[in-house]
Amino acid sequence: MGPPGSGCPEPSWTKTHVSFASVFSNRTSRKSVSRAGDEDTMANSEGDRNPTEVQMSQLVLPCHTNLRGELSIGQLLKWIDTTAYLSAERHAGCPCVTASMDDIYFEHTISVGQVVNIKAKVNRAFNSSMEVGIQVTSEDLCSEKQWTVCKALATFVAHQQLSKVKLKQINPRTEEEKTEHSVAAERRRMRLLYADTIKDLLANCTIKEDPESKDCSRMVPAEKTRVESVELVLPPHANHQGNTFGGQIMAWMENVATIAASRLCRAHPTLKAIEMFHFRGPSQVGDRLVLKAIVNNAFKHSMEVGVCVEAYRQEAEPHWRHINSAFMTFVVLDADDQPQKLPWIQPQPGEGERRYREASARKKIRLDRKYIVSCKQAEVPLSVPWDPSNQVYLSYNNVSSLKMLVAKSNWVLSSEISQVRLYTLEEDKFLSFHLEMVVHVDAAQAFLLLSDLRRRPEWDRHYRSVDLVQQVDEDDAIYHVISPGLGGNAKPQDFVILASRRKPCDNGEPYIIALRSVTLPTHPEVPEYRRGETLCSGFCLWHEGDQVTKVSYYNQATPGLLNYVTTNVSGLSSEFYSTFKACEHFLLDNRNDLAPSLQTL
Repeated sequence: MGPPGSGCPEPSWTKTHVSFASVFSNRTSRKSVSRAGDEDTMANSEGDRNPTEVQMSQLVLPCHTNLRGELSIGQLLKWIDTTAYLSAERHAGCPCVTASMDDIYFEHTISVGQVVNIKAKVNRAFNSSMEVGIQVTSEDLCSEKQWTVCKALATFVAHQQLSKVKLKQINPRTEEEKTEHSVAAERRRMRLLYADTIKDLLANCTIKEDPESKDCSRMVPAEKTRVESVELVLPPHANHQGNTFGGQIMAWMENVATIAASRLCRAHPTLKAIEMFHFRGPSQVGDRLVLKAIVNNAFKHSMEVGVCVEAYRQEAEPHWRHINSAFMTFVVLDADDQPQKLPWIQPQPGEGERRYREASARKKIRLDRKYIVSCKQAEVPLSVPWDPSNQVYLSYNNVSSLKMLVAKSNWVLSSEISQVRLYTLEEDKFLSFHLEMVVHVDAAQAFLLLSDLRRRPEWDRHYRSVDLVQQVDEDDAIYHVISPGLGGNAKPQDFVILASRRKPCDNGEPYIIALRSVTLPTHPEVPEYRRGETLCSGFCLWHEGDQVTKVSYYNQATPGLLNYVTTNVSGLSSEFYSTFKACEHFLLDNRNDLAPSLQTL
């Protein structure tokens, strides 16, 4: 089982956005092969492909570009939404509507003459909604080079006018699909909490201005950047049920946002990011959409533009419908594609000052989210500072990292002693281990017992003491753990660990208890302890039958504890086995203690 510090970073951090293989099918000319051989090739290709996968390739023409000669992001958003819509519709078997789009970061621009390749597939279906993962790459036909442009996650809702839709479940086949299917449940949880999380963080976030980071010699009143435009929704803008395409609305939003940004910088800005947003209501053919945009705040090299969309049918309507709001981040690039310094924005009193402050808070939240969810593990320390602005994303990363480790397909059985199995996984520079056994205890009860780290010293000698530092919410808690020294090092270790627990979303899914290190200002390093760190470890508990649970423990080995781990893996020590058997006895001895609490699960 090992001490908490047996954790070690995976090769890459869990991302808010889905990772797909950048492989696009090569079409073989029918003239070069026989018809029979061509049909066999096509049949094999279709058999290997995810049934929900849809691909689109578009040649970028001058009519698709902006004044910089690059593909308009608005046009790209329309293509992305169309591809994702067709994937969702293929799975649902009925029309769908775009419900939300997660953060999108645009990594590369696309020029005239290049090809845009878009691939979309359904990661997971819930009751009537589904998550669609999208990958966009660009291709230079002359040099055959390809670049990643962006990755996106969209949520679609199946919509039928006469009956309620119940979607069939996705059957993931590959390791990648199983990983995305598992992590999609955690992403959905984060989306449902997103609005309240942002509201709380904006209310509690304090921002200090840094005048040196801005060009104070140029000041632009925010009101000068205000834009208002109206669009009439026509049949080409909607699907066959008359609902406006979400991508079309996003394209109109990008247009007014670009105009607002241009009024601040007096140049042609480049859109770098769109923050997660939700469509609050539908829009149909015949609607008049009023789009409003304004620069909320300008930082040293970037600016935030807020966009609002409202709809009405007739001018006499007393109340317009709020369709959507979004925040877009722009930069201005010079001839060497380096960001230029921006003017200082002067907000209007009242609402303008509120938007100005909230834009600063959102920037911090956005950086926290991108840092935790999108960065590679090798580029950041194992322990990330914990504060209210990142707790949702740390919890998400904690659980999704463990789910990704569990979904790996190349685990190797190293040994089996008395029905306790030890698996190992060697990947790049990292060694992970996985212990598994079957215990005659109810899965929900085992979940309650193992998720409270304060009880772990009762069976794991590597946990000498555990104190609860903070009960963040029902599913997340932070503990301070003291562990004895290992490998001849007499100085004990201490850990600050975030424990995140999750109940199963569907039948057949496990209970999850995920552990990772965080740093707290209230618990700095002290001389009497050697600070240890862990990134990915925890339990998965599968319900196998009445009073039967499969208990699996996963961990990754840090270099400092590699000798301890390899000694157990090679069979020179049975400490893993004895610790896991002690866990089994603990569960059996306490299987009736918490019976009344099981009703809360």
